[in-house]
Amino acid sequence: MTAPSDIISHEPATGAEVWRGPPGDVDAAVAAAQGAWPAWAALPLTTRIELMRRFANQARKSHDDLALLIARETGQPLWEAKAEVDAVIARVESAIRAAAERSATRKHDNGLSGTLRVGHKPHGVLAVITPFSQPALVPAGLIIPALIGGNCAVFKPSEKAPGTGAALAACFARAGVPEGVLQTVIGGPAEGQALVMSSVAGVLFAGSSHVGTGIARKLAGRPDRLLVLEMGGNNPLVVWDTPLIEDAAVLVVQSAFAGAGQRCMAARRLIVKAAMFEPLMAAVKRLTERLVVGAPFDDPAPYIGPVISMEAADGLTESFIWLMSHGGKPIRHMVRREGLPFVSPAIIDTTDMAERPDIELFGPLLQVIRVEDWDAAIAEANATRYGLAAGLIGGGPEDYARFWAQSRAGIITWNRPLGSAMPGSPLGGIGLSGNHRPGGSFAGDYCAYPVASAELEQPRASVGAGFGAPG
Repeated sequence: MTAPSDIISHEPATGAEVWRGPPGDVDAAVAAAQGAWPAWAALPLTTRIELMRRFANQARKSHDDLALLIARETGQPLWEAKAEVDAVIARVESAIRAAAERSATRKHDNGLSGTLRVGHKPHGVLAVITPFSQPALVPAGLIIPALIGGNCAVFKPSEKAPGTGAALAACFARAGVPEGVLQTVIGGPAEGQALVMSSVAGVLFAGSSHVGTGIARKLAGRPDRLLVLEMGGNNPLVVWDTPLIEDAAVLVVQSAFAGAGQRCMAARRLIVKAAMFEPLMAAVKRLTERLVVGAPFDDPAPYIGPVISMEAADGLTESFIWLMSHGGKPIRHMVRREGLPFVSPAIIDTTDMAERPDIELFGPLLQVIRVEDWDAAIAEANATRYGLAAGLIGGGPEDYARFWAQSRAGIITWNRPLGSAMPGSPLGGIGLSGNHRPGGSFAGDYCAYPVASAELEQPRASVGAGFGAPG
């Protein structure tokens, strides 16, 4: 009989059970990781790197099974889940390159003054708390640089995708990562809160701004704790002068609706030059109506799967109705499938709303705003407390230079979909999108702290001013 406290994940597409297990013991997991840390930190860097490459090999061997599990637990189309596993495997080598570029030991010979050395030390045990969106890639992007840096990790995956988290951890174990170095705690909000308040040296969090700001409040009196927040955004996409309407429409649809809009960098607000509004929106609507919405394994393959839960689908449909009732004009209605969390991609013109809510609507819902001039476009793009991603479609090099300079965002694209893979680059934002600790290739920066040391092989000293004659 299943214990009432079991964590159970279900397929969003069917409601069928995918995975179940009891909540983890946070204190025991932290203690085990702390016990394993001295030996792990003492290993040569080359050994830790080799183990990460073995992890990549294990993920490669488990590619199809892992993709299948991701698709079942999150509702992602199978082709998208396979691409996520590919990205997990690629993340290993990018993390290794980043560590070599950004955390290498450097020495400066100062002659008689000795040597100045800058090296890096691990923090200890780090908590890694991640969301259901991209449930293998996001954790891998935090765990791999943490382990390379010499830390141990206690990993709490989302309670909506615990099976994927457990399968990812199993790949590390099969790769030979010593027992205790990576601990996995299955659980919900209670376990997450307990992990944040435990004796870990730091918290690496990826997820919603609401949860992230709550963690920041809890740790406000602990400057000794490392805190990394990678959160979402109310991301703007600006379309300016371009004759390539069909190409622009494709980029808009990819930016807004890939992953069912359940990506932190998805376009939430489309800001369009008024003169382009009619032809662009006609093309976007035509293309959106062609998008296949379906279950992960349907044939033909869908572009958009279900959102993660009935609660998420309810929230999106209620948000669409709220926008309509407050002045929004539907361009394409959101349609809900009865009994399951499938919602059709929706588009709504919010130009005439008296006040547009500055929130992250996490799903396939795109708000459109018409503007007359460039200054108005930039003002609308920056009219948010978030600052994760911003994109420009169209315009020339001078327009893009202005857009880059004026946008408040940590990730900027030009004539590319928002959320485009950018290997070797930082991943993070400002405002409610993060706390100035970007991930991606910069994750190693916070996974080990720099130590400056002044060194001489023999003691050498001289007496300066302020000393009296010897007695």
